[in-house]
Amino acid sequence: MKIASFNINGVRARIEALTAWLGEARPDVVVLQEIKTVDEGFPREAIEDMGYNVETHGQKGFNGVAILSKYPLEDVTRGLPGDESDEQARWIEATVAATRPVRVCGLYLPNGNPAPGPKYDYKLAWMERLEARARDLLTLEDPAVLAGDYNVIPDPRDAKRPEAWVKDALFLPETRAAFRKLLALGYTDAFRARNQSAGQYTFWDYQAGAWRRDDGIRIDHLLLTPQAADLLSDCRIDKQVRAGEKPSDHVPIWIELDA
Repeated sequence: MKIASFNINGVRARIEALTAWLGEARPDVVVLQEIKTVDEGFPREAIEDMGYNVETHGQKGFNGVAILSKYPLEDVTRGLPGDESDEQARWIEATVAATRPVRVCGLYLPNGNPAPGPKYDYKLAWMERLEARARDLLTLEDPAVLAGDYNVIPDPRDAKRPEAWVKDALFLPETRAAFRKLLALGYTDAFRARNQSAGQYTFWDYQAGAWRRDDGIRIDHLLLTPQAADLLSDCRIDKQVRAGEKPSDHVPIWIELDA
């Protein structure tokens, strides 16, 4: 089973780029972030015509997440537990009903800038809620994947110029510590389980020639429960997508599970 994460940065604006990648990469399951549309505005027909079931958790103009799956999706839930007052569309999860079911959680973790400040407080509180949900998923002892744009640079090797990010919410010590807590629970960073090299990025800013200079960061991650990690056979970044026409500033990252 091929499971991918892709921050599309506006699904209606980039539907042609998305469908082109889907046709080429042929993932079984995709979690999207920053769809930037309400559910009714999602261009589902173009994706359903390619054989995908579609579930969305949208928001007008901002945020928004979705799951696309060639398998049926069951027990779909929207919104990260822990704060009923949180109206931002940043979390969706469902069971992919394949021969071996896999729980797939799609997330768009808050950016948190400027830090310090209320936006950073929200980011850290959101990460605490994420940790609580991650704990609950572990108790099920089933394959589960937490996939998405984490807005976390885990390590200096995950940035071309780590010194430029020292005061940024994506790289502050508290952010990285909260990410490490997820790994300490028993989750596996799928990419680092397969590739220890520096210089592997999933995001390049549109400004200052970042793509041309390969001035990127790795902030899109797939974390696996032990049961999913046991099934991991590959994890790669589709870097070439960034060079396409009207690209997102992120590129897809995907895993292969023997499921």
